[in-house]
Amino acid sequence: MLTVRGLHKEFPTRGGPLQILRGIDLDLSRGEALAVMGPSGSGKSTFLHILGTLDRPTAGTVRLDDTDPFSLSEPELAAFRNRKIGFVFQDHYLLPQCSVLENVLIPTLVGTPRADREPRARQLLERVGLSQRLRHRPSELSGGERQRVAVARALINEPFLLLADEPTGNLDRRSAQVVAAILLELAAQENTILITVTHSFDVARAFPRRMEMLDGTLVPLTATTVKEAS
Repeated sequence: MLTVRGLHKEFPTRGGPLQILRGIDLDLSRGEALAVMGPSGSGKSTFLHILGTLDRPTAGTVRLDDTDPFSLSEPELAAFRNRKIGFVFQDHYLLPQCSVLENVLIPTLVGTPRADREPRARQLLERVGLSQRLRHRPSELSGGERQRVAVARALINEPFLLLADEPTGNLDRRSAQVVAAILLELAAQENTILITVTHSFDVARAFPRRMEMLDGTLVPLTATTVKEAS
């Protein structure tokens, strides 16, 4: 379960505190998927960064898998993030000198020792349609293929929460649809909570639950709004 209560975030400026998030509440259970839309600068990425423990809230609480991550020490928090949270960003951030398989295995190299993950990495790459590209370098892949590698990498440690920040923003429409479908399918199969930030109504339409970041709060994004934007 992911439980967010009264989440606030502000940044200091010369003119006084700049309010970005204004009291967000949210509940998601394992296997649920949420798309978050909203204009640039509305706080979508800030919200995702807090959920991913990459930033801390000014006020409010986040509980993930019955743990308050912000009560942990920095080493404990880093280990928690590595075990419990997977990330997919707009830029894939694959290491150019590593093969596809090696890139997927990178999150297994730190934190609590784990059993050999190579069989799982191979399985994930097969599930994203890249079983024939294990030894290729990122430069030998298309944009959509690189993002599929990033999805497999995000899932390698069987995270409780999968966060995707504009994962299709650099892709053409067809590739974006493929990546969105893979995200939804794998998150459901892995029983992982999935939250995706996107500007694409095509992507949002594929999600069973959709919300909009508006004036620092999350409000439902109606089916009518999504349909009218098509």
